[in-house]
Amino acid sequence: MNKSELIDAISKDASITKVAAKAALESFISNVTATLKTKDGKVSLVGFGTFSVSERAARQGINPATKKPIKIAAKKVAKFKAGADLATAVSGVKKK
Repeated sequence: MNKSELIDAISKDASITKVAAKAALESFISNVTATLKTKDGKVSLVGFGTFSVSERAARQGINPATKKPIKIAAKKVAKFKAGADLATAVSGVKKK
């Protein structure tokens, strides 16, 4: 599913216009992005999952073309951890 298909699905499920669905989705994306940029950035949606930021340490890698060692700089990366309800739904295992 791509962004336009998601907008269509939101529009249909919520009985709103595609313009309103697009605005809602873009608002969600921009608010999650803005929150993750903050020092303690974390967005938790109970049952769905948690968006957070993780720091990767600097490390040594290998250039695949030249086989020479290269330094890979430390960086921050966005991370998503699925919540229990989402994980259960995806796995197909039913709760008792």
